Amino acid sequence: MKMFDRQVSLGLIIASREFFNGTLALDARRDVIAQLDKLGIGYHILPVDATNNGTVETKEDVRKYVQLFDEHRHDIDGFVVLLPNFGDEIAVIETIQRSKLNVPVLVQASNDDLDKVDLRGRRDSFCGKLSVCNNLYQYGIDFTDTTTHTSDIASDEFAADLDRFARVCRTVKGLKNARIGSIGARTGAFQTVRFSEKILQASGVTVVTVDLSEILGAAQAINSDAPEVKAQLDKIASYGRIPAHIRQENIVKQAKLSLAVNRWIEENECDASAIQCWTSVQDNYGCATCLSMSMLSERLMPSACEVDVAGAISMYALALASGAPPALLDWNNNYGREPNKCVGTHCGNFPKSFLGVEPEISNLDVLGTTIGPEKCFGAVKGKVAPGPMTYFRISTDDRLGKVKGYVGQGTFTADPFAMDGGIAVIDLPRMRDLFTHLCRQGFEHHVAMVRGSHADVVDEAVSRYLKWDVYHHA
Repeated sequence: MKMFDRQVSLGLIIASREFFNGTLALDARRDVIAQLDKLGIGYHILPVDATNNGTVETKEDVRKYVQLFDEHRHDIDGFVVLLPNFGDEIAVIETIQRSKLNVPVLVQASNDDLDKVDLRGRRDSFCGKLSVCNNLYQYGIDFTDTTTHTSDIASDEFAADLDRFARVCRTVKGLKNARIGSIGARTGAFQTVRFSEKILQASGVTVVTVDLSEILGAAQAINSDAPEVKAQLDKIASYGRIPAHIRQENIVKQAKLSLAVNRWIEENECDASAIQCWTSVQDNYGCATCLSMSMLSERLMPSACEVDVAGAISMYALALASGAPPALLDWNNNYGREPNKCVGTHCGNFPKSFLGVEPEISNLDVLGTTIGPEKCFGAVKGKVAPGPMTYFRISTDDRLGKVKGYVGQGTFTADPFAMDGGIAVIDLPRMRDLFTHLCRQGFEHHVAMVRGSHADVVDEAVSRYLKWDVYHHA
């Protein structure tokens, strides 16, 4: 089964202007290629001898750059504009516009050195960047800025800018072409997870549906002695601790369900999924879906509970931005009287890497008390290990006809909490302000989270390039 392609490829545009020192472009080319090679980011750049020092300045230069980018249009996820000197603003804007790729753009300008501002050494990139950005604005082309107005291409600062921009490009590309599997009917008790397929489609997100009965029928049709079942059982055994009281036949049911779900996702080329996780699957088949979802998310193919398609998209955005497995949680409990702490939980869908500890794989706790534990094997349980995290949630606002969301960062803490299932104690700056916003704007009780600090990447990708109305809780 496919995982999203982590490799990002960028089109490099090196600008120059006739009466500035064009040979500075050779240093820019050398330094940016070294940075990209170190970061593992692909690139397409015009040969150095194709134009004067490989830069774009004249109409003929523009034609050559556009031809190069057209030849690789399906492999270019973003443009990086480098201004080793003032640069020719018209050549830059015509290259981007005539390429018609509609991808993110990063604009970099090089620093002048105080001892090199004579006629041969001066760059004036500080000024040239304003001219390029002015043209991008005039043409309605969105772009990403660097950390500082000017920077050294060989610096650690610009390396971080390139890494962040590559993540933005990957997130934009992934979401614009996302296919989300919707498996089963919306869980009847939760109107909160309703969504608009049409609003999502306007952003390029396609929802693919299937009735849960088709998945259950496919699982039941798999021979329990088939080699693929044995292979799946081995994966389950190595994924976490299974208590001795769990019956082997229930583990086999879980393995067959996973195979059926995985096959449907692969056949339909889905990037993420949302599943009707209770109670039909337990009553009509005899196991939980949590383990199947957890193992998919671990492979960066996120799967959300309760047919929460918008939650699955939120998870996928975090996976694209971070390259790490995301989870879907309930904003679930206060933490004592702590004003900036709360508890996030779910029955047992957290990926192993998200937990950060070896999980227990056993029966659902809450549902097990009402429909019987023998129907409920497959919950992945554990307390999330401490560390920084990013949270993100989108929603289709049908009243306003738009996608909206919120994003921010917090911390998983080591504080104890005596509840079963998947548990995360969370420290959130200005928590009351955040939850006031969530309540006033009608956001769902589900939220996607991932380890690490990636809110800036997500915000840049979805706000600037997808035009989703996202509140950044900074």
